This record gives sequence, C-alpha cells and structure tokens, in this order.
Amino acid sequence: MASAAQQPEATTQAGVVRGRWRDGSAAFLGIPFAEPPINELRFQAPVPHRPWSGVRDAVEYGPTPQRKTLAEVTLIPEPSIEGESTLNVNVFTPAPGPADDGGLPVLVWIHGGGYVAGSPASPWYDGAAFNRDGVVTVSISYRLGFDGFGWIEDAPANRGMLDWLLALEWVRDNIAAFGGDPARVTISGQSAGGGAVLTLLGSPRAQGLFSRVLSLSGPPTQVAMEASEELGRKLAALAGVAPTVAGLSALSEAEILALQGQLSSVGGSDPTADPLAGLSTMLNEGLTLGPVVDGALIPLSTAEALAAGIGADKELILGTTDNEFNMVLAGAGDALAAVPPAAVLGGLGATPGVIEAYVAAHPGLDTAALVGQFVTDHMFRAPALDLAEIRAAAQAPTWLYRFAWASPAVGGAGHCLDVPFMFDCLGSERIAALAGPQPPQALADEVHASAASFIATGNPGWPQWDDAGQAVRVYDLPTTVVADGYADARALIPERAAQH
Repeated sequence: MASAAQQPEATTQAGVVRGRWRDGSAAFLGIPFAEPPINELRFQAPVPHRPWSGVRDAVEYGPTPQRKTLAEVTLIPEPSIEGESTLNVNVFTPAPGPADDGGLPVLVWIHGGGYVAGSPASPWYDGAAFNRDGVVTVSISYRLGFDGFGWIEDAPANRGMLDWLLALEWVRDNIAAFGGDPARVTISGQSAGGGAVLTLLGSPRAQGLFSRVLSLSGPPTQVAMEASEELGRKLAALAGVAPTVAGLSALSEAEILALQGQLSSVGGSDPTADPLAGLSTMLNEGLTLGPVVDGALIPLSTAEALAAGIGADKELILGTTDNEFNMVLAGAGDALAAVPPAAVLGGLGATPGVIEAYVAAHPGLDTAALVGQFVTDHMFRAPALDLAEIRAAAQAPTWLYRFAWASPAVGGAGHCLDVPFMFDCLGSERIAALAGPQPPQALADEVHASAASFIATGNPGWPQWDDAGQAVRVYDLPTTVVADGYADARALIPERAAQH
C-alpha cells in the first residue's frame, strides 16, 4: 500500500484533499461542497463548506442524503451511508493537479431515484472508464424527497436544485485542481438525474455552469407550484404541525420519510394499492416530490423553457430505453386478457383520439403489454421526442438515441439498463441481474465511446436530429441509425402529430 505521502493531493478553495490511486487514475471521495444541511440549515439554501486546515482525507464515500432505498433490492446498487455531512462530490481523474493545456473535459453525473432516493456512491458511477479516455468524472449528492423539494411556507423552493447549482459552482471553481477544464463541463444523469440535467438546461441561472447535456431517460419538469404547495400542506397536516420551517423542523428524518411515503407518487408505502390507480396517479401527477416550476429558479416547464430558446447554445443528447417501465404490469397478462386496451388507457387518462392512434401503432400486443408500453412512452419516449422536436425548431444542436438491446434477464430494454453500458462497467456488481450473465462488451464499447466523444468534442458520432433527417441512433446488436425512430410514440404528443 502506498504511504500517505505517495497518495494524490489536490488543493481546493476550502483546503487540501488527499485521495487514493487506482489503476490508471485517482479517486477523491466524499469532498463536502456544502455545510451539513442540519439544524438551522436543514430547509435552507445550501451554504458553501467552510475552509479546513491541514490535509483532509478523501478516500471513502461521504454520507448520503438517501436513508431508504426505493426497494429492498434496487436495479442500480446505490448504498445509503449514515452521517450528517451529506452534500458531497466524488472526483475521479487520470491526472490530478493543474494542467498546462487548460485541462481535460469533465463529466458531472447526477444520480436518479425519483428524486426521493439514489446515491452517488454506486460502484456503477465510478469514473474509471471515462478517466481511461481522458475525461474527469464527478458524481454529486443532493437533498432528496421532502427535505430537497417539498413546499414549505417560509423556505426556499427547489432546495435539491440549489444543491445541484452549488455543486456545479464547486466544479467551476475547483475542478482545475483535479486536471479538469471548467469551460468544458458536460452534465449528465439517468432517470430523475436525466430530468435534473434537463431542468438545469432550462434554467437561466444555470447557464454559465456547463456547456453540454447528456440526459438518459429524463422526465421533463412540469410540476406546478400549486400542486407542490398542496402536497406540502397535506404532509404538515398529517403530522399535526404548521407548514413552516419551525413546524416541520420538529419532525425527524424518519417521520418525514414515513409521511412522504404516504403522499409521493414514487416510493409509496401501500403494497395493497390498486396498481392501475397508482399508475394513473404517477402518469397524471408526475414526480410530485421533485423540481417545481416556481417562476424564479425554474421559471418555465422544461418544454416551455426549451421552446423559449433557453439553453439553445448547449449541445444536448437525450434518449431512453425502449421498454423503460413496461414491467409495471408484469404478471398481469391473464388478469387483463379480457379487458380491452382502450378501457385501461381511458382509465389512465388517455383521450379517445390518442387511444385510437396509439393502439393502431402497436398491433399484436395484448392489453398488459400495450399498457406497459404506454406507460414507458407517456413518461419517457414521447417527452424525449417532443423535446427533440422543440429543439429542432429552435435550431439547437440535439441528438436523439434509443437503447434497444433486450436483456435476457428482464426480457426487454428496461429502465436503468443503459447505465452500465455508458459507464463501461459490465464487470461491476449486480450487472447480471439486470443485463444477464454475458452482456455484450461490444455494445458497451459503442455506447461509452459515443458518450466520451460527445463530452470531449460535442459530437457523439451520428447525425443531429432535425425535421429533415430525424436521425435516431439505435443501440442494439448491431447498432444502427434510423429515421424517425420514435414514430410509434408520436400519438402521445397529439399537438405535434398533425405536423407529420
């Protein structure tokens, strides 16, 4: 083992940190970018971490905001780590120390988990493969659930987003000390993390903090402030306290988690609930504990912001897996066999015109399979297509992809499947449960290389989406580029369907 003197060090604005060497790169873990969000700071905007003297060890992941995972076994291994100083960054770099040539491109990763769970300490988010290709990689934490996004009468809205912004400011101010170029920052994330980077793309305040965006399965932000306030008041009423900082500060973390589990559209706690009723809530209300259109930090919904030209100077890749949430009705085929698809889709809020067009676009599927695909398309695929078309109208550089490779373990291209391919970490833990015992390394080579090329150059290696070519990269065996690869989801954006 190398001695402390032989381990890599970097000098941040708050003080010196000491990481550890691995094969070909260095890891600096658990560097606090903000003061612990506890006591009087619990429901406030994050405060930059105070300076320290001497050398601070950064060899272990720091405490995480996550206290409870969404399920006993999650698709991505994302550990919870106890402790109070939960706002941290992890930096993986092939060349710590200031660079003579301006530094390496930087990837900043925001984890998913429905904005109520998730952890930056996943082994899947280790930046080793990106370091091998000359990309400094940073993963960040942020406050989750009600602490991060719940409405409180006298507290700032979108506290979790304020955490993202402060973490990105930390990257701007400190990444050069780790060999990175603060002028070449790509923000990326998957699921809620993919939604987070789309939210940042549409936020005026965030524009100077990154130059490119790579969104995997990102749900656009559209929750209204009124809906957020209604949930916040309900939670406070359930607890018997005022919906204020003073009232809610009397509740422990465990009490808040239990209450938000009763109210959130993600991570609910009632195993006996009607799955179709739960689907209807999720589809029509969205991620209720997440970024909120507050008129200030997030002035517009994601679609409205991109249509207004916010972020149009930034390169964007976005896309989804083909079967994100098809598993929501797994095992319900027999129970729904005699139920017409139109009846179920109508119960989920689809209009007759949309139902007719959608059923026609998906021949041969039984009711459970069609409704599962509808959930995927409604939440992920149709919004990705919509945002690509909005960006094309603004002549903003945009690339669209599909991850279509069907895993033998889950029987399709499900949610989270593309993450270990992007990070080129098929040898990591719990991969087989999601991708099978022999996931194709050749596909990981392609997905990862496209991401690395985009981060470094702004070009992932296939044509941009535009109204003429409508090119979509389809990651499968073999990988192809097709025209209008999301055509089967267009029925779910009817206001645009008439244009095609």
